[in-house]
Order: sequence, then structure tokens, then C-alpha cells
Amino acid sequence: MAANSDGMMQTDIFEDLQRKIDADSAIKDALRDVVQTLEKQDRNTQSTLSRAHSTSSAELPLVVKGAQASIQNEVEAIQQLSEIASKNPYYKFNYAWTRQMQDACFSILLCGYLGGFGKAEGGQLLTIEEVGQVMSVPVNLKDRDAFHLTIEEYLLALVSLLEELARLARNSVTLGDYRRPLQISQFIKDVHAGFQILNLKNDTLRKRSDGIKYRVKDVEDVVYDLSLRGLLPKD
Repeated sequence: MAANSDGMMQTDIFEDLQRKIDADSAIKDALRDVVQTLEKQDRNTQSTLSRAHSTSSAELPLVVKGAQASIQNEVEAIQQLSEIASKNPYYKFNYAWTRQMQDACFSILLCGYLGGFGKAEGGQLLTIEEVGQVMSVPVNLKDRDAFHLTIEEYLLALVSLLEELARLARNSVTLGDYRRPLQISQFIKDVHAGFQILNLKNDTLRKRSDGIKYRVKDVEDVVYDLSLRGLLPKD
């Protein structure tokens, strides 16, 4: 440990450490403010999207339109987050926003599935690149240390989408829409097959993706009940 000529410890070592601590604290404070804004805006978006559970297919475009407008507010917050985060080491601070990015990604995926972002016919999955375009951020960056949407965030959001769609399948029956559960069933089976291709290293992601098989069964049960009642669309 550095000392002066009298053998006393040099206090400037700790003064320099304090300056570094203060700088990190200022960054965390700035990030927290933006992340809290993003979290609040995403709650508004998910509140709008939740109306899909009580809205007929004919009126669903109104829900999608409202959700897209709300998502644009999220994108503005994500851009502010990107501006701050890209000035600092990504993996030093990404813990501060990764959950909110997953939530925002989930909202975008659900909105896209319901017919938003140019997927007017609905029932489609936005790719990670398409979600990145909506957010106006790069995805899966490997060549530089900057803010981006990670593959893990996208996949965790996709698991959340399947959980929400399983619930939507049941509520669609209540609304008298017997076609949507068939569509959802095929979609979840296709995504489940895709996940089985992946060799996942992330423990959290692997555990959550293990639950997809239960979502497949949930929706199959809905379709089976419709079949028993003779309510499946003939075409």
C-alpha cells in the first residue's frame, strides 16, 4: 500500500476510489430513472393488450392500434436507455434493465401476433431482428460493447408470449371464437419444436422453456374439448 515519506498511508488512493464510486452511482441513478419510466409505460401497454382476452376478432385491430401507440412511448424510453447505457460497459450495468427489456419485447411479440407491425393477418412470430427494428436498437451485438437486445431476452419474452397465448385460447372459447384456439395450438407446437433444437446454456431460460410442454398440453385440452362438443370449424 502506498505511503508517504513519514510512513503514513496516502489518502488520495481512497479519494480516487470514492470518485469512481460516485461516478458509478450517478450512472445507476440515471439508468434507474429511465428504467422506471420504461417499466411504467410497459404496464400501460400490457393493460391495453390484456383487452384482447375480452375482445372479439373483429374488434381486435382497435386493441392492436392502441398497443402500438403505447409501444412507441416505450421505444422513446428505450432510446434514452440506449444513449446512457452505450457510454458504459454493457455487462457491468445490464442487470438494471434486462427484465424491463424482456417485458417490452414480450409486448411487441404479443402485439405482432395479434396483427400489429405489418402482420395484419395475425398469428405470426416477429423475429429478433424485427423486434430490434421496432425498438430501434441492434440485436445480439458481438463486435462492440453497446446497448442491444440479447437472444436470451428475446427467448424469455417468447416463453412469456406462449404462456399468454395459452390463456388467450381459453378466453377465446368464452367469446365464441373457436378458430383462434386451433391457430394458437399450432403456433405453440411450432415454437416448442423450435426450442427443442436449441442447446440452452442459460439456467433460467432452460428452466422456463421446460414449461412450454405444459402450454402445449393446455391448448390441446381446449381444442379437444371443442372437438368433443362438435364446435371445431369445419374448414
